[in-house]
Formats: sequence, structure tokens, C-alpha cells
Amino acid sequence: MIDLVAEAQSRRRRAFPVLIFEDEHALREAPAQADELYELIRSADCIPLECEIVKTRTGHPKFLMGSGNAERIAQLAQECEADCIVFDTSLSPSQQRNWERLAKCAVIDREELILDIFASRARSREAVLQVELARAQFMLPRLTGAWGHLSRQHGGGAITRGEGEAQIEVDRRLLRQRIRQLRGELEELTRQRGTQRKARRRRPVSQGAIVGYTNVGKSSLLRALTGAEVLVKDQLFATLDPSSRRMAELPDVVLSDTVGFVRRLPHALIEAFKSTLEEAAQSDFLLLVLDISSPQLDMEFETTLGVLKELGAEEKNIQIVFNKCDLIDPESDAVKLARLRSLFPDAVYISTRRGDGLDELRSRIGALSSGSRRTMHVLLPPSRHDLAALAHRCGEVYEETYTPDGGVEMRFAIIGKYQHKYMEFEV
Repeated sequence: MIDLVAEAQSRRRRAFPVLIFEDEHALREAPAQADELYELIRSADCIPLECEIVKTRTGHPKFLMGSGNAERIAQLAQECEADCIVFDTSLSPSQQRNWERLAKCAVIDREELILDIFASRARSREAVLQVELARAQFMLPRLTGAWGHLSRQHGGGAITRGEGEAQIEVDRRLLRQRIRQLRGELEELTRQRGTQRKARRRRPVSQGAIVGYTNVGKSSLLRALTGAEVLVKDQLFATLDPSSRRMAELPDVVLSDTVGFVRRLPHALIEAFKSTLEEAAQSDFLLLVLDISSPQLDMEFETTLGVLKELGAEEKNIQIVFNKCDLIDPESDAVKLARLRSLFPDAVYISTRRGDGLDELRSRIGALSSGSRRTMHVLLPPSRHDLAALAHRCGEVYEETYTPDGGVEMRFAIIGKYQHKYMEFEV
């Protein structure tokens, strides 16, 4: 009997994936999106069942689809003995409750699935706090209805008799208090990280960040370039905490690994992980890594650029790096390679597994670092406060003094692509 209980407890959950499309153009991406959803489900330690694709013309407020399709999916999930239904889209709190009443099983959306994966990967204190904050923000609007059967009757007189404070209000208050506490703790860790970053900035080193879609080989590249013993694993979101290491051949260059991006990364996670993702925003240059063997290469590139734009890092010096070149055939993939070389003439093609192209990449990093950062002392006239704003946005300001005529004298460090803007104003 004990063995049966242990076996039941260790049984992996079976997830029934559902994709919803509203137009024919989006429907063409169904196979690739289904593959990514399968990977997300496996990363959450669940077994993905056969994916169900639903085409609907307009959004339906109750189930995101017509009631007929909803009942059919609920029936299929029951026949497959699914433990949960996973939607590759966002569900409102009311839609999630409607589905759970209909399907009689757990129902989660893409955002909750990614949050669960992040929770299982978090190891450091900062990552744990970041994930807990994101999950608390996600759960806050979903408390409605969770305690509908419980309410406290606090007696009043004959006139004031009525329902007192409901359990949901108690939970909301406690959850808001916890959110404020988490934000405070993360702000303190962010200040500590900023102090560490300033200490690094005082040294004559150039900062680079490795960014890209999840599972493209960022940690493998950091290990290949620096010899760092960082976690390298073929799974989504294997890295949540940034690792900074000096390059062996270029000791004046420090590279940082970052959390991987993904299509429709939940906004709550971007907000929660901003202190971690600041490594990209504060770096002098970026190595944008792409998986050249991926069938969704264009989408992954656009997703990465979108997240960098949200972080304010899209104006950095960016070196495109195509990884996993050992997984393609130069002859059968000749058209694809020609297209990429035309679109990205300055890209570097590497294989971290075989070591191909790493020497060329080191050379490019050396060129980026040598002219990437320069300390400037300028006197800007009153008409060029736009340059003062640019220095704050894309550089690091050490001193700033306003002159009687409305100008500004500044001493700051800024990356190479902007240095020419200040040449005529140097003191």
C-alpha cells in the first residue's frame, strides 16, 4: 500500500495543450507554436498529450471560444485522463474559473505555466523573490471566487447586522502586504547590485552581456569564452541568475549571462526580473545569440529585440552571433545561409560544441571593447540638453553641473557609437 501511495505521488501530471487562432495567417505558425508549448510543458515536469488546435473567428468572453468547442475540449481532456488543460494564451480570471467548472480539472494559461517553470528553476535569493513577486501579482486578481463559500458574520446590532469582512478581503490584504514586502527586499538587492556594478565600472574593464531566446546556447557560449563552470543544460530557462566572468584571452572584458527570453514573456516576469535584466541594459555591448537551426529563427530574433527595447537596451552596440552551426547542412541549407548573410553581413557563425568560429568572435569582442567605452568631459550649451539626456540614458554620468546661462558641464562614460555626438563640446 505504501508503494502505491508513493507511486501515485510521484506520477507526473498529464497536460492537455490547447492552441487558439483567430486568422489563417496565424494558423500557419501552429506547428512551431505547438512544439514550443510542448517544451514548456516538459520543462514544468508534465507529460504533454496531443495538442488540440481551435480556430475561432472572434473572441468569446466566457471561454475564448464558442461553447460547443469548449464542451468538446473538456470532453477530450476527460477521455485522455488529463490532470490539467494548458492554453497557449492568456486567460482572464473569470475565463479560468469558467473552464475549471466546465472541465472539472486544473486549467492554466501560458503565463501561469511560465511562472511555474521559473519557480522550479529559482535558486538564489534574488531569483526566488523575483518569482514570488511575479506569482503574487498574478494571483491577486484571481482571488475572486476562491472563497465564495466562506464569509465571516461579524455581529452588529439589529440595525447594523450583516456580512462582515469576507475571507477574500483578508487574503487580498495579506497578499498586497506581501507584494510590498517583496518589492522592498528586491529594491534593496537592486541597490546592492548597483553598488557592485559601480565598483566594476571604476575598473578599466568593458562590460558585455549575452542575450537571446531561451535555450539558444548562451550559457554554453559563456563557458566557451571564459571557462566558467556555469550550468549548461538543454532545457528552457535553465539560467535565471546572471553570471559575470572575465574572458581568458581578454582579461579587460567581463561577460554576463542573462535569463533567456521567450515569445510573449509575461510582463510580470519582465518587471520582476528587471534588476537581473539590467545587466543587459547597463552593458557596453551585447552579444545577441540566435539558434541558426531553429525553424522559428525570425520570430526568436524579433522577440529578443522586443524585450531589449522594453529594457531600453536596443541602442547598444549589438553583435549578432549564430550558434549551433553544427546542426545545419551547408548544402541543403544553402538558401537559408545566403539569406542570413545578406540580412546580417557582420554576424559571426559559431558552434560552441565544436568550437567553430570562437576565435573570430573573440576578435570581434576585442574590437567592440576597445572602442566601446570612453570617458568624456563636455560643456553643453542650453540648446543641447538632448545630449545630456542621451548621456543619462545610454551612458554613466559621474559629474553634472549647470552653468549660469543654462548649459550643463558633464563628465561621463559612453559607448562608442555615441561619442561623435559630443566631439565639438569637449572641454
